[in-house]
Amino acid sequence: MSDSEGRSGADAGRGGTDGAGVTAGKARFEDIYDQPDPRAYFRRLAPLEYEIPQRAQGAFRRAAAERDGGTVLDLCCSYGINAALLNHDVTLAELYARYTDPAVSGLTAAELAVEDKGFYASRRRADAVPVAGLDVAGSALRYAREVGLLDDAFAENLEGGAAPSTRLRAAMADVGLITLTGGGSYLTRRTFAALLEWAGRPLRVSAFVLRTVSYEPIAQCLASYGLRTVCDPSRTYPQRLFTDASEQRYAVEAARALGADPEGRESAGRFHTVLYESAPEDLSP
Repeated sequence: MSDSEGRSGADAGRGGTDGAGVTAGKARFEDIYDQPDPRAYFRRLAPLEYEIPQRAQGAFRRAAAERDGGTVLDLCCSYGINAALLNHDVTLAELYARYTDPAVSGLTAAELAVEDKGFYASRRRADAVPVAGLDVAGSALRYAREVGLLDDAFAENLEGGAAPSTRLRAAMADVGLITLTGGGSYLTRRTFAALLEWAGRPLRVSAFVLRTVSYEPIAQCLASYGLRTVCDPSRTYPQRLFTDASEQRYAVEAARALGADPEGRESAGRFHTVLYESAPEDLSP
């Protein structure tokens, strides 16, 4: 379970509905999600104008401000990009420029990590919130922790039916907000149920999900834990360009199959997402 919509927020590569399994037709980027540092990730996604982490920040900042305290848990967090944008005065465009700069291409991962630690520390926001990350990409998680983007990290896959580790169960007792930028193409109700079973405080969920998959099974799961989900399907957020015509055909057909009109969105050349926000019934957004 990685934010592939990226393992850090890019469902650039995983797919599926509630039944698990990869959705045919989507490009795969498995080789960039678990490197020692994020340079390959940014080099690969730059030409595709992958942008959803930046698009999500307004909603995430609002949800973080409205949460009942506690930690933000970013699902499919990979290199900690959502945490970088949430807690630091930096844009996604600046990160693309930083990690694709020829000046850093010759650095070792350890050398880059030293530079990144100083870079993020110098841009830390006064209103930064504690962020933990969940992903299967252990190397990416180590990078995110080493440079100070994540306060805690969990390399666990809950999709296969495994229970959260003792450490993750304990961490869930203080989670006030769960965020997601695309992993809805791969994650199912299994992950959410496994996490919410251990929730210790009222929490919210803020998820950007591609229009090529249904969020309904997850929304139903959240409802069983007392969370009401709302969305505005007329407002969409672009995720990235398609890799080729075949991927575009897949997205157009998948969106139509779910009752969405691809005109001006998928038909115009990009994956689009919808924001789903969930909160306790008495605090619903």
